[in-house]
Amino acid sequence: MAPGLELAPLWLTLKVALVATAAAFAAGVGLAYALARGRVWGTEWLSAVLSLPLVLPPTVLGYYLVVAVGRNGWVGRWLSETFGVSLLFTWQGAALASAVVSLPLVFKSAKAAFEGVDANLENAARTLGLSEPAVFSRVSFPLASRGILAGTMLAFARAMGEFGATLMVAGNLPGRTQTLSLAVYAAVEAGNERLAANLVLITSLSCMAVLVGSGRLLQGRPF
Repeated sequence: MAPGLELAPLWLTLKVALVATAAAFAAGVGLAYALARGRVWGTEWLSAVLSLPLVLPPTVLGYYLVVAVGRNGWVGRWLSETFGVSLLFTWQGAALASAVVSLPLVFKSAKAAFEGVDANLENAARTLGLSEPAVFSRVSFPLASRGILAGTMLAFARAMGEFGATLMVAGNLPGRTQTLSLAVYAAVEAGNERLAANLVLITSLSCMAVLVGSGRLLQGRPF
C-alpha cells in the first residue's frame, strides 16, 4: 500500500467518529438531563439499558444492530421502503455502530454533571420567568458543560477505536467502511507488519491526545 493510502482509513475514521460523537452527544445529553432530574419513569432501568454497551461484547451489540437495521429489521425495512437506503455495509452504518458503543460515555458523564448542578439555581431561574428550554441552555448546560465535554471527548476516542460492532454492521471494505481498527486487523491478517505498525501508531497518538485533553478538562486545566 502506498504511504498516502495509509491515511485513507484515518480520514474515514475521523468522519465516522465525528458523526457518531454528534449523535451520541445529542442523545446522551438529552437522556441524561431527563434522567438526572427524575422526569422519566423507571430511571434506574433506563440508566442500566443505556449503559449496557459498556459491558456487552461488541459482537452482541453488532448482532442487535444487524437485526434492527437489516433488510428484515423494522428500522431497516422502514429506511428501505421510505428512503430507499440501507445502512448495512456503509460508512453511515459504521457511524451508527460507533454511536451506540460510545453513547454510554456521554450519557454517564452528562448525568453525573447534571446531578452536580445545584437545583436551587434552576428553580431561581424558573421564578424569574425562564422557560424550561431556557433554564437548560442558560443554567443547567453551562454549569455541567465541563463534565459533558470530557465525556464527549472520551466518546470520540471510543468511536475512533470501535471494531466489533462496526465489523458486523459495516463490514471491512477498503475505501468504504474500513476504519483504522479494521485496517489494522486487515494488515495483520495480510502479514503487512509495517502498515499495521504505522496504523497502530496513528491510532494510539490520536486517542492519547483525546484522553489527555479530556483529563485536563476534568481537572479544570487549559489544553
